[in-house]
Amino acid sequence: MFYNSEDMERRAALDAAARVCAAARTAPKARGIDNIHTAVLTDADKDAVAETMERMGNALGADFFLRDAGNVRTANALVLIGIEEGQRGLGEICGYCHFRDCAACRENNGVCAYDPIDVGIALGSAAATAADLRMDSRVLFSAGRAAKEMGLLGENVGQVFGLPLSVSGKSPFFDRKRKA
Repeated sequence: MFYNSEDMERRAALDAAARVCAAARTAPKARGIDNIHTAVLTDADKDAVAETMERMGNALGADFFLRDAGNVRTANALVLIGIEEGQRGLGEICGYCHFRDCAACRENNGVCAYDPIDVGIALGSAAATAADLRMDSRVLFSAGRAAKEMGLLGENVGQVFGLPLSVSGKSPFFDRKRKA
């Protein structure tokens, strides 16, 4: 069987995406509570995120959403990494959320301070894995924000980020310029 470079690069991106998701899953988490969610998008599903990014960028006047949408379209795959928000049950001994305890945080629709820490560690682990696999990547808030608006990881996932993966002669995530 003959495999051309495009076939192999697509396969490499999907294989890498699976490993990136595994890295996010196995990353350390506060109190060992695993609220991480991941997904991989390609083709039309990936492009739908880019379309949402463009719509949001225009509506919000955020031109970096437009630039990032181009990056998502160019990528072979888009990995989504998010966290289902919830308190860790440390009560009054913590207070990092700026509330009295976990119950007060929950009552006031606060965000447990460990949620952004946990998703950040998962993102770092995922991006490091992509780099180890020689995949070009970049963490994109904008792609995650669009995926969140689309409900791609579920309604309970409050913080989502995108990690597009690309196999090309030059990284599309380097020398980026905002679109006017």
